[in-house]
Amino acid sequence: MTTLLLGKDGQVGWQLQRSLAPYGPLIACGRAECDLGDPEAIRRLVRATQPRLIVNASAYTAVDQAESDRDLAFRINAEAPRVLAEEAAQLGALLVHYSTDYVFDGRKPTPYVEHDAVAPLSVYGESKLAGEAAIRAVGGKSLIFRTSWVFGARGNNFVKTILRLAGERESLNVVDDQIGAPTPAALIATVTGVASAMLRCGELQKAGENRIYHLAAANPVSWCRFAREIVRQARATPGFDLSLMPEAITPIPSSAYPLPARRPANSRLDCSRLAADFGLEMPDWRPYLGRMLQLLALKKNGY
Repeated sequence: MTTLLLGKDGQVGWQLQRSLAPYGPLIACGRAECDLGDPEAIRRLVRATQPRLIVNASAYTAVDQAESDRDLAFRINAEAPRVLAEEAAQLGALLVHYSTDYVFDGRKPTPYVEHDAVAPLSVYGESKLAGEAAIRAVGGKSLIFRTSWVFGARGNNFVKTILRLAGERESLNVVDDQIGAPTPAALIATVTGVASAMLRCGELQKAGENRIYHLAAANPVSWCRFAREIVRQARATPGFDLSLMPEAITPIPSSAYPLPARRPANSRLDCSRLAADFGLEMPDWRPYLGRMLQLLALKKNGY
């Protein structure tokens, strides 16, 4: 049972290569193998490989740049998923796709559930929402996971930015009025492997009725609290030499750090449906952060 993975070099794609490998032949592709901005290239790849499972871990993720690069963001985040959904439907294959907390405006005072009203604040959020809509309009078999604040040892992310700044500065200001759950790429990959296997084996019929699930780690925090935990754990991890202390990270409002794209203040995602349908309870992100830091320290020191 062949799996086609797109976005193999990203944070989630890198982990997916490990989590999907036990389920059968895996064809993993990056930009060099397939340009997601080219619909015909996508069609050729799917038709050549004839997969039973397509996992799209590729996306336009430059949130601020998307504000001035709308066309490309929509080609990759909306048009490419539509083409993949069409090709998957033709093959009778299952399509797994990833979306984002940025489809919401963040005004809800409690965690978002899958059927809450969507109202993206940015071009990035709009493009990801359009991708969801395109997949569902095509029909066929699909799983869409909305996730948030992804981090991992591969690629660029908030954790690596904070580590770099913590090695350069003795104080730092970080936004404290945006709340979400830092979600490990490894967790996303594990859930993908388990959920897709259950569906392909026919162990779960209910999931076909609603194919969007929220997938985020437990223990939501603000960006400031996330940054403090990164520094706290890094200072306790052999191999890091940081001048910054956790208490030297000062909380500031998002209005004091303006960016081209607006972010939702509340990015908390309720994962109850995932737990109910697949029996998967979301763990705390902090142990995953610790393991990531250990890997980075080993790499930093040449191991």
